[in-house]
Amino acid sequence: MVPYHRPIPEPNKGGKAAGAMSALVQAEKMMQIALVLPCAAFVGWLAGVGLDRWLHQSWIELVGIVFGGVSGLVYVIRLAMAAVGESAAEDDGGNGPGKGSAGNG
Repeated sequence: MVPYHRPIPEPNKGGKAAGAMSALVQAEKMMQIALVLPCAAFVGWLAGVGLDRWLHQSWIELVGIVFGGVSGLVYVIRLAMAAVGESAAEDDGGNGPGKGSAGNG
């Protein structure tokens, strides 16, 4: 039988420095969400203009804007869902479902 070893507890990383760093990380994530959508639409527009000139067409520019906007929106939604998941995990205290509750048997 293998003996059970308890994991080494993590030291508390609380304090002003950790709170300030956490706030900066959250601000960076919000800035990223705010900038991704317009940047993606702009890059799609540039690609569309380049393809328009290369292929001598006039409609690819609009497709590039739409494609860039949709891809940026998908990325923003994925970032927002990940942020919600991280905040829910922090609120839970890192415990999974059922751990530490009085109802477990």
